[in-house]
Amino acid sequence: MEHLGLNEIRERYLKFFESKQHLRLPSFSLIPENDKTLLLIPAGMAPLKSYFTGEQTPPAPRITTCQKCIHTNDIENVGFTARHLTFFEMLGNFSFGDYFKLEAIAWAWEFVTQVLEMPEDRLYVSVYEKDDEAMEIWTKNVGVAPDHMFRMGKADNFWEIGTGVGPCGPCSEIYFDRGEQYACGPDCHPGCDCDRFVEFWNLVFTQFENDGHDNYLPLAKKNIDTGMGLERIACIMQEVGSLFEVDTMTAITQRVCEMAGVERGHDPKTEISLRIITDHIRATVMLVCDGVHPSNEGRGYILRRLLRRAARHGRLLGIRSGFLTELADTVFEISGKAYPQIIEKSDYIRRVIRLEEERFDKTIDAGLKLLSEHIDEMKASGKTVMDGAEAFKLYDTFGFPVDLTVEILGEQDFTLDREAFERCMNEQRDRARDARKKHALGWGSDDAGALKQLPETVFTGYTSCTGTGKVLAILSGGETREGVGMDEEATLLLDSTTFYAESGGQIGDTGVIECDTGSFRVTDVTKTPDHKFLHSGVVTRGTLSVGDSVRTLVDEPRRQAISRAHCAAHLLQAALRLVLGTHVEQAGSLVEPDRVRFDFTHFAALTDDEKAKVEALVNEEILKALSGSMTEMPTDEAKKLGAIALFGEKYGKTVRVVRYGDYSCELCGGTHIDNTAKVGLFRIVGEGSVAAGVRRVEGVTGLGVLELLKTREDTIARTAMALKTSVSEVEHAAEIMAATVREQKQTIDGLSGKIARAEVEGLLKSAKAVGGVKLISAKVNADLERMRTMCDILRDIDTTVVVMFGAVADGKVQLSCACGADAVKMGAHAGKLVKAAAAIVGGGGGGRPDSASAGGRNPEKLDEALASVEANLAAMLK
Repeated sequence: MEHLGLNEIRERYLKFFESKQHLRLPSFSLIPENDKTLLLIPAGMAPLKSYFTGEQTPPAPRITTCQKCIHTNDIENVGFTARHLTFFEMLGNFSFGDYFKLEAIAWAWEFVTQVLEMPEDRLYVSVYEKDDEAMEIWTKNVGVAPDHMFRMGKADNFWEIGTGVGPCGPCSEIYFDRGEQYACGPDCHPGCDCDRFVEFWNLVFTQFENDGHDNYLPLAKKNIDTGMGLERIACIMQEVGSLFEVDTMTAITQRVCEMAGVERGHDPKTEISLRIITDHIRATVMLVCDGVHPSNEGRGYILRRLLRRAARHGRLLGIRSGFLTELADTVFEISGKAYPQIIEKSDYIRRVIRLEEERFDKTIDAGLKLLSEHIDEMKASGKTVMDGAEAFKLYDTFGFPVDLTVEILGEQDFTLDREAFERCMNEQRDRARDARKKHALGWGSDDAGALKQLPETVFTGYTSCTGTGKVLAILSGGETREGVGMDEEATLLLDSTTFYAESGGQIGDTGVIECDTGSFRVTDVTKTPDHKFLHSGVVTRGTLSVGDSVRTLVDEPRRQAISRAHCAAHLLQAALRLVLGTHVEQAGSLVEPDRVRFDFTHFAALTDDEKAKVEALVNEEILKALSGSMTEMPTDEAKKLGAIALFGEKYGKTVRVVRYGDYSCELCGGTHIDNTAKVGLFRIVGEGSVAAGVRRVEGVTGLGVLELLKTREDTIARTAMALKTSVSEVEHAAEIMAATVREQKQTIDGLSGKIARAEVEGLLKSAKAVGGVKLISAKVNADLERMRTMCDILRDIDTTVVVMFGAVADGKVQLSCACGADAVKMGAHAGKLVKAAAAIVGGGGGGRPDSASAGGRNPEKLDEALASVEANLAAMLK
C-alpha cells in the first residue's frame, strides 16, 4: 500500500470522481448559508442540504467536494484522545436523482482498490441487515468475499436525520483492518469499539421518506450521499497510530516543538498540549478565513475558545506570547494549495489572531492568578467543588473562558459547580451556549414548506416598479388560505412580482398589491431558499383570493432612495479598499432609504483623516456622474472581470454584475440607480467596532444628507440661543464657557479635597488598634468615588491604617476598603476584607491588597458587615 500524503489523497479523490462526470465544487464556507439550524458546517453534505430536499436545483446532477468541517461538541476531548478533531475535511461524492447503489458501490471499490491500491484482504464492508440489494451488489457485482461482509442493524447502518422525519435510507460502510495487534479479542469484527477495524467511508443510499410515524415511503428521486474523512484515510494510508501523526498534522506539531524546545513522545502532558495547539490552529485559520470573528457569542465564541485554549497550552509549553500568529504560516504552507483563500487572506488572518492573542495576554495573567488563589483556598478548606459565582467572575470580569477554568480545575482533580455558574450567566452568554448546542444536522421548515410544490417567483422589478402577477398562495394565521378579507394580516405568494425581497443587506420593498376585488398593503417582502417571494401585509380593501390577477405597485420614491443608498454602498466599499487596503471585505450590510450601514474587515478604528479621504472619494465618484451597468453573465466571466464577490456566498452559473465605470465592479442582486450622480451626496455619520477585526461605517445619501444638515443647523441655532450669542460666535462662546467650567471645577476639587482631608483626619483620631494596625470601619454619607478618595487620603497619611467605608445609595450598598503599605506587610488584604463584607450584604467584589471595592443588595445588613471587619482583619494579621 502506497504511503500517500493527505494533499495527494484529496486530489486523487476529486480527480477520480471528475472522471466519473462529477462536477468538482470548492469547499463551501464553514458559515452555513440560509440555514439557521446550524452554527457551523459539521459534515460534507450539510452545505448541499437544500439540493437533497429539492428546495434548490443543484448546478449538476453529480457533484464531488472536499468540504471543510467543524465539530464543536468535541472540543474538550481534543488533545486527550487520538480520534477527536475540531477541524477536519470530508471527501464526498453526491448524486441528486441520478445514479444510485450500483454505481456508488462500484466506484467506491474501484477507488480504494485501484487508485489507492489498498489490499482487498484487509477491506471489510457492512450493509444494513435488510438491504439485500446492496449485499448482492457488493458480493456479486463487485466481488467482495462473503466472509468480508457484515449485516448490521438500524443503529449502525441506517441514516436518518435527528427528528426522524424526512429523507433517509440504508448505509454501507467500508472498513480497514489495521491488524491483530489492535484487536479487542478473538471475536473482534467490524463494528467493534476497538481500534482494529477502522470505518473510513460511509455510503448513504437516500431512498425513503419517513413520515414521522416510522412509515418509510419510497422517494421518487433517490440520492447518493457519501462521506470519507480525509484525515482518517490519510492515517490508514500512512500506517500511523493516530490522526495527529498524519503528515500535515505532524508538520504543524513539529513547528510547535521547535518553538517550545520540546520533543514528542516523552511526556503525556506535553503531548496533550501539542495536539491541542495543532488542531486548534488549523480550525482557527479556516474559521477566520471564512469570516468568523472572535466574540462572546455564537460561532465567534467557538473561535475565541479555540484560540484561548491553544494560547494557554502554549504557555504550559513555555512558548512566548504571540506564537499562534507565527504558527498560522505553517497552516498556509501545508493547506494553501487546496484552499488558496487562506493565502489571499493571510495578512488579515494573522492580524485577527494577533489581536486576539494580545487581548488574551491582558486577561490571562490576572485570571490565572485569581483562579490559583481559589484553588489554594479550596485545598486549605478541603473543598473539591469551586463556587460557580467565582467562575462567573473570572469569565465576566477577566474574560477567562469557563472551559479553561473547568480544564485547569480538572488537572488538579477539582470540579466546578456548573449549575451555579449557569445561574449567574447573562442572556448573551445563554444564547451563545444554546447556539453551540445546535451541532446536529437540522432540516428545519417554515411557512414556506406548504409552498414547496409551487414555482419560483419571477422578479421583474429591476426595470419597473409596476407590473402584474397572479396570486398562487395565501398564508394567514399559520395556515394556507383560499382567501383573506378586510383588515386581515397575510402573506401572499405571486408567480411574478416587481417587489424586491430582502436579501444581500437590502431591505424589502413596500407598496400595494391590488385587484378588482381588493387591495393589500405590503409592509415587507422576504424570500425562501427556493426563490419564492413572500409579500407580508394587511388587506385594506375588499378581499383577495388564490387565483386573482393582481397589479404590483412598489412605493417608487422609497425604492429610489434605497437604490441610491445601495449605489453608495458599492462606492463606499471601493473607497475603503483604496484608502485602507485590499484586505477590506464586506462582512455585512444594511441598505435602507437614503441610509447605508456597511460592515467590513479591518483591524483598527478609522482615523479622522481616513474617514475624510473615504468620504471624499465617494463624493468624487458621485460628481463624476458615472454610468451604471447591471449585466447578467456566467460566473467565470464575472470573475475574469475582477468582480468582487461576497466570500462564502453561493453563486449559480449566472450572476448579476453591477459596474460603475472602472471604479466599482461587484456581484450583486440588489436594485441600483443607473448613474452615480443620482446619489446626490454621501456623508459618513458613524464609525465603530462590530467585533474583533470588523468595523462598521454608517452613512447617509440623497435627502438623508439634507435632513442631516438641517438637524445640525437647528442644533447650532439652539446652542447659540442657549449661550446667548449668534450662530457665527457660538464656537467662541462655547470655548469661553468651557474654560470657565474648568476653572470652577479645579476650585471645587481643591475645596472638596480639603474638606475630605479634614473629615478623615478626625476619623483617624478615633481609629481602633487591632494587632498593630489602626482600623477605621464606618458608615458614611458619600458616593463610591468620594469613599475611595477618603480611603486614599487615610492610606497616604498613615501606612499602618486599614479603613473600610460603607454607604447606601438607591437601595444598594457600596463598600470601599484600603490598607496602608505597612498594614499590607503585616497581612492585611483589602480585597479579601471587602469580599467578606460584601458577602454579608448579598453582593460581591474584591481587588488588590491595598485597595478594593464591592457592592451589595441588602442595605439593612450594612452595620453587620462593617462590624465584621475587625474579626476578619485580626485573623489575617501575622
